[in-house]
Amino acid sequence: MHHDDRPETAAEPPAHGVGPWPGGEGAWPEGELWDRELLRDGDRRNVVDRYRYWTLEAVVADLDQQRNPFHVAIENWQHDMNIGSIVRSANAFAADTVHIIGRRRWNKRGAMVTDRYQHVVHHPDVATFVAWARDQRLPVVAVDNVDGSVPLETLALPERCVLLFGQEGPGLSPESLEAADVVVEISQFGSTRSINASAAGAIVMHEWIRQHRF
Repeated sequence: MHHDDRPETAAEPPAHGVGPWPGGEGAWPEGELWDRELLRDGDRRNVVDRYRYWTLEAVVADLDQQRNPFHVAIENWQHDMNIGSIVRSANAFAADTVHIIGRRRWNKRGAMVTDRYQHVVHHPDVATFVAWARDQRLPVVAVDNVDGSVPLETLALPERCVLLFGQEGPGLSPESLEAADVVVEISQFGSTRSINASAAGAIVMHEWIRQHRF
């Protein structure tokens, strides 16, 4: 079992979290919810306070009871460094599952180990992913600022859907754009052609949350 939720860097991050359970072993809470190593050594993981000292399995099981009915899909043809950050946002907004399309290996640095708590599945190509979405009757909402895109701010996002993101720079592949049920763009008002892929992911996920959780 892994208890160190620190990013894969050589530098030692600042201490965070909580120390050993107060009062020592004699005061430990009972039950399968609790991780004895964390109770003994402290919990330095990147988790909210309600999950302190819980086992990884207990956290995932609890999240499974409250995940939202939207999925997130990301094309992975170039080992994009933004994928990890998108996975982290998917965890923060309790997405059902993250789907990696293309290369199986992806850059996990930006995920800050949140992928341990998030369901992540792989599809070898766009056709396989689209077939899965159709089988699940999940509309595919592609995110890209291309001709014909609908402004995100004007669209009622489906409650059950897959939010599909492309690579930093080239954006979504032609196959994904063609297969999408709708293509949305984030309205911009400055000089830059596009915003960072991980930032776009967080914006669109939060818009889903705004529409369906508030």
